[in-house]
Amino acid sequence: MPTAVLTDRERTAVQAYLRLLHTVRAAFGGDGSGPAGPAVLPVVPPSVLAEAEAALEGAGLAGNEEEFFRMVREWQPGR
Repeated sequence: MPTAVLTDRERTAVQAYLRLLHTVRAAFGGDGSGPAGPAVLPVVPPSVLAEAEAALEGAGLAGNEEEFFRMVREWQPGR
């Protein structure tokens, strides 16, 4: 696999996406072993979503998901 060198803006977008992904996973209980009971809608802070959106826009990746997720896979294989 070729090694890609990300620009600062691309790296920022990938890192913001990964923070969003971790936040969403935590909101859903991570591994699904949370307490039993009525379903509670997870809350993702709007600032985390806004950060990811702004980073994508700043890197010129808004609307280019294929390229963005290629970068995510190279940054953290297995995601």
